[in-house]
Amino acid sequence: MSLSLTILGCHSATPRANAFPTSQYLEINNRHFLIDCGEGTQRQMRKYKVGFTKINHIFISHLHGDHFYGLVGLLSTYGILGREKELHIYGPKGIKKVTLLQLKISESHAKYPMIFHELTSKESELIFEDDKVSVRTIPLKHRVYTNGYLFTEKEKPLKLHIDNINNYDEIDRADFNNIKAGKDVVLSTGEIIPNAELTLPPKKALSFAFCSDTVYKPNIIPIIKNADLLYHEATFLADKQELAKKTKHSTSKEAAQIAKDANVGQLVVGHYSGRYKNIDLFKEEAQEIFENSELAIPGKVFTIQ
Repeated sequence: MSLSLTILGCHSATPRANAFPTSQYLEINNRHFLIDCGEGTQRQMRKYKVGFTKINHIFISHLHGDHFYGLVGLLSTYGILGREKELHIYGPKGIKKVTLLQLKISESHAKYPMIFHELTSKESELIFEDDKVSVRTIPLKHRVYTNGYLFTEKEKPLKLHIDNINNYDEIDRADFNNIKAGKDVVLSTGEIIPNAELTLPPKKALSFAFCSDTVYKPNIIPIIKNADLLYHEATFLADKQELAKKTKHSTSKEAAQIAKDANVGQLVVGHYSGRYKNIDLFKEEAQEIFENSELAIPGKVFTIQ
């Protein structure tokens, strides 16, 4: 079980020479997800060696250009590369219409199955689940309908305590799956061996919370409580508190407060306004409240084992 987050883009508003809008690549429990797809995402994927073919699910937080204008280009490229596997796209209502219209008018080669999951709920909901990972929405508050996403590994089975198991000749490999599933063992004598004696706790399931553009919104804390890694937008420093409120963004101080109150393992801030030339100030401000705060930087990888 492991979690690896690659920052592809982390700046707000418009692309610049060395600043790319929001996009992230997440590997969690052998699943591969793309989160937001601002302009230049394909270039960044190639630059940082992100595998195009591994991605089967794309999550778009909201329909502002710096978060999804790279999507139609990526979908077109998949067509050019001869993709055949279906691709699932999650995002606000309207994402299907705007995307398919562009592909249709441009006569794109994207002929593989695209399955759109359009979101409208203002409550947290489970939108994806398989045997390894689940994904829930994190309702945010921005100028348009916006969701963050919580990615969580499925709990692993109990681990076998082999040294203790070896104390009982009757227990063989055929019993292992039942033991890992939590069952006790009954010996031929009728003696019951408690499962707790034969197992060890599984490794903790990891989780990543992605909080895109939003005002300071403390009611998301129960959703993201104890997440191992949190990305939270921090468009402004605290000196622009009123501007943040007006544009429905957050400051690095507010992002750090969310991280502290949610007891997350690590905070990553990003989505910096272009008005700031020294982004280290965002880290310094966040660390005053939540020490384990880091900056989103293109190409930076955050890994949790």
